[in-house]
Amino acid sequence: MKRILLMVLYNLPFVPWWWYQLCSYARRTDEIPEDKKYALLKKITVHANKGGRVKIAVYGKEHIPSEKGFMFFPNHQGLFDVLSIIEACDVPFSVVAKVEVKDIPFLKQVFAILKAKFMDRDDVRQSLKIIQSVTEEVKEGRNYLIFPEGTRSKKGNEVGEFKGGSFKSAINAKCTIVPVAMLNSYQAFDTNSIHPVTVQVHFLEPIPYEQYQNMKSREIAELVRGRIVETIADSLKSN
Repeated sequence: MKRILLMVLYNLPFVPWWWYQLCSYARRTDEIPEDKKYALLKKITVHANKGGRVKIAVYGKEHIPSEKGFMFFPNHQGLFDVLSIIEACDVPFSVVAKVEVKDIPFLKQVFAILKAKFMDRDDVRQSLKIIQSVTEEVKEGRNYLIFPEGTRSKKGNEVGEFKGGSFKSAINAKCTIVPVAMLNSYQAFDTNSIHPVTVQVHFLEPIPYEQYQNMKSREIAELVRGRIVETIADSLKSN
């Protein structure tokens, strides 16, 4: 990808040291404090984005809960989504990703540091184990991010269907849900362009468990998707 090459060339003097740190942290992820690991990822991401001519515009940062043990649910536009949220968010979080992206260089190290979990959508039993594991970790105070579309939309800023099953961990953990609206993230890695791009990350008003406890997972998915779609539409109108 041209933009990734641009990111590397812009930061070339620092790349060997950062790569060493990434690999080292990835190998020893259980030994290193969460704040320290996340600080490294954030530093590298900020510099890489600047070099790649990607600006992250953040909205609603005040909606990120101060208490640990919440879950982000963003729309999914491409491989750049997680990196944009890392720059936008000051609070460490982990990720549930599809198994197909597990071994992509650089993302592999990032996911290892985040202690990401990989879901095989074709293996129901494995998926259920991941849901249960995430539930327990959220109960213990770990923050998580799940893409409820399951895969990137491939239609720009158009939002796909949200799967109700994606919200099972939140329901079981009785945690706060934070919808996240992503705009233009697909332009970073999913197009063959190095033109400057501004990615918008909107952290929307949190939905506490008390507000959705009597709703079915399908209804929760529609509620979260509706708020994201509305935010994207409003943003596109104003630009």
